[in-house]
Amino acid sequence: MHEQSDPAPRPVPGPPPGMSGPAPQDTDPRAGIEEAIAGLDELEDLPLAEHVERFDAVHTELAVALSSIDKV
Repeated sequence: MHEQSDPAPRPVPGPPPGMSGPAPQDTDPRAGIEEAIAGLDELEDLPLAEHVERFDAVHTELAVALSSIDKV
């Protein structure tokens, strides 16, 4: 019988681009989440081609806000 070796380690995703470090501890993550969601308020007024960029920006803002929850 052949002994199976451990598979190569898989890469672990890092923080979204543009994140230089952890968010300050005095920041309320709920405010960041509300601000990120507000970025979608005028989505219907934008051309469809700009939706992806807006969703990416909101995703990044949410990732920053949610990453600070552990520090609350």
